Amino acid sequence: MKSVNHQYFQQHLQGLDISLEPQVLETYGRDWTHLRTPAPSAVLFPRNTEQVQAIVEQATADGFALVPSGGRTGLSGGAVAADGEWVVSLEKMRAVSGVNRTESCIDVEAGVITASVQQAAEQAGLFYGVDFASAGSSQIGGNIATNAGGIRVLRYGLTRDQVLGLTAVTGAGEVLELNQGLVKNATGYDLRHLLIGSEGTLAIITAATLKLWPKPPLRDVMLLGLSDHQAVMPLFASASNGFKLSAFEFFSHACVEQVCAHAGIQPPLEQASNYYALLEFDQTDETTMLNWFEQAMDAGWIQDGVISQSNEQAQQLWAYRERISESIAPRKPYKNDIAVRIGSVPGLLEELDELVNRHYPDFEVLWYGHIGDGNLHLNILKPEQMPQQTFKSQCEQVNELVFAAVQKYQGSISAEHGVGLLKQPWLNFSRSPAEIELMRSIKRQFDPAGLLNPGKLL
Repeated sequence: MKSVNHQYFQQHLQGLDISLEPQVLETYGRDWTHLRTPAPSAVLFPRNTEQVQAIVEQATADGFALVPSGGRTGLSGGAVAADGEWVVSLEKMRAVSGVNRTESCIDVEAGVITASVQQAAEQAGLFYGVDFASAGSSQIGGNIATNAGGIRVLRYGLTRDQVLGLTAVTGAGEVLELNQGLVKNATGYDLRHLLIGSEGTLAIITAATLKLWPKPPLRDVMLLGLSDHQAVMPLFASASNGFKLSAFEFFSHACVEQVCAHAGIQPPLEQASNYYALLEFDQTDETTMLNWFEQAMDAGWIQDGVISQSNEQAQQLWAYRERISESIAPRKPYKNDIAVRIGSVPGLLEELDELVNRHYPDFEVLWYGHIGDGNLHLNILKPEQMPQQTFKSQCEQVNELVFAAVQKYQGSISAEHGVGLLKQPWLNFSRSPAEIELMRSIKRQFDPAGLLNPGKLL
C-alpha cells in the first residue's frame, strides 16, 4: 500500500477536501466504542456522489481500503479505521431537497443529521418516525447502514421501514439508484434492502428518499415502578390493548441512579422500584388512564407511577430513559445489544441476569431496552481502577455464554447497533454457516477487491 501526501491527492483527486492532520485522523478514525487506536492514513470529505465514485475508483487502483464515516456514534466499532485506511466522511453532503407533501417523503444526502430530518418534517406538518438519543449527531447514511432503531420502533418501525429509495456507490465503483422512491415495485430483488444494515461493507450510501408520516396526535407519557421483571410482559400486553402505544421502554433502578447522579435530578418516584417502564401513547382521557393504572396496581404489576400533565413534564420523564447512555459513557461500559421475540424477553432477562451476576460479581450491571420490539441493552460498567483492556477481556470471556443464551431463544446478538468489529467473532450465534457464506458471496459481488470497511461484519 502506497503512502499518501497532499501531492498524491492533488495529482489523483483534484478538488477534493482532505486532511492528513494527526488530530483529524484520530477524531475521524474512531467511533464511540474506543476499541482500537485510530490510524487512518487520510480523511476525505466528498461533496457529491461523483466524488465518492472517484474516491472508490482511485482507492481500487492503488489498493487503499475505505471506511465510510457518518456521525461516528456507533457502538460496535463499525466506523473504526485502525490500519491505514482512508476515512470517507459524508459530513459535507448535507443537502435536503425539501419535503414532498403530496408523497409524504423527503430527499436527503447521507451526511444530513437525523434531527435535521425530524425538524424539516415538523416544519412541513409531517413526522419522521425514527428517534434515539444520538439524533442530534448521527447522520442518515450511518442510520441506514446500521438499520438504526430507537425508541419508536413499536409505532413506526426501524430505519429500514422509512427508506423509499437509495443512491450508493459500490466497491466496484458503480453508482446504484435503487427503488427511486416508489411505493410499489415488483421487479425482482430489492437491492435497497440489501444495503440497509450492511454497515458500509457493500457500498457507500450517498443519498436517500425517506418516508414521512402524518403528524402524530398529542401524546401522554407514563412512568411506572414495577414489582419485578416478571411484570413487564403482562403490563405490556395490557397497555397495548388499552392505549395506542408509540413506545414502551424498560430500565433498571441502577440506570435511574446513574441518570440522577449525572444530571443532578431527583428520582422520578418517591418509592424506588427494581425496574421501571416508560409508556408513550396517544393522548387519552384521564378517567381511562386512571382506571387502567388502578387495574395494573390491583394486578400487582406496578408499585407506583406518574402520568405527565404537560409536554414539559413528558420530556422530564423521558429524560430518565434517554439520558442513560450519556450518564454511563464516562464509565466506558461494555455493551451488549440483543433481541428476541417479545414473549421471550422475561425468560432471557432472568437467565442473563443470573449469568452476569455470577460472572461479574464485582461489576455494576445495568439493563434497559425497548420491550415493545424485544430489544434489551446489557451494560457492564468498568471499575474505575481497572485497565480498559483487562475489563474488555473479562467481558469478552462471558460473551459466548450470553450469546449462547440468545441463540437458545433464536434471537439476535445485535438488535440495532450492528456487528462491526466488536461482534464479528460471534456472528455465528445469529447466522448459520450457509447464511454467512452467502453473505460473503454477496460481499464479493459488490466489493470484489474487498476494500469497503474491511474486517467489519464479516
